[in-house]
Amino acid sequence: MNENLVTSVNEEFLDLLLKGNHSSCSELVRKYLNDKITINELYEDVFKKALYDIGELWEYNKISVATEHLSSAIVEGLLNELYVNIVCDNKVNKTVVVACVENEFHQIGIKMISDLFEMNGWNSYFLGANTPTKELIDFMKTVKPDLLALSLSIYFHFPILENMIDAIRKDFPEMPILVGGQAFRHGGKIILEKYENVIYKQDLTSTELFIKNYN
Repeated sequence: MNENLVTSVNEEFLDLLLKGNHSSCSELVRKYLNDKITINELYEDVFKKALYDIGELWEYNKISVATEHLSSAIVEGLLNELYVNIVCDNKVNKTVVVACVENEFHQIGIKMISDLFEMNGWNSYFLGANTPTKELIDFMKTVKPDLLALSLSIYFHFPILENMIDAIRKDFPEMPILVGGQAFRHGGKIILEKYENVIYKQDLTSTELFIKNYN
């Protein structure tokens, strides 16, 4: 996608989101997918960028909580509409469990990561927002994943993430844990360095490279 087109799509999509126009957002997405924009580009350069912009508008009291919630709901609806586009017939016989950290209710980013795994042939179990640690571990014991992916949106929830990692390590001492999310925009990556096999990825591009090179 060229840079000028990215800017144009971002501005148009953000405007429609702020107006709460779900049908027009959907039409815009379909239009640009038909112009050969990839799902990855759509997720990273349009959806993610728009949601970050909306988050900042809310943070500075320029939009209401209702507008922020509506925008998130529209994007989540679009992800569900696009699911048929991400199904991959070339399976790789690997499984990932994907979830938000406890007390985290922003699940769109980690849903995109779940879709990314599926696009690359993985079997992905998306558990969504506010996943209790005990239930997460019990589920992992059932499906025996190759990898766990966790999302952290709020910086002050880092202690919860650390507690989750410590609990998971008791039952899965060598399980690779992929982490990411908006919280890391404010720092915190150094906190992860004390953990073995906990990997931070900042965006879809670096995550997909990790997936493709995963053995």
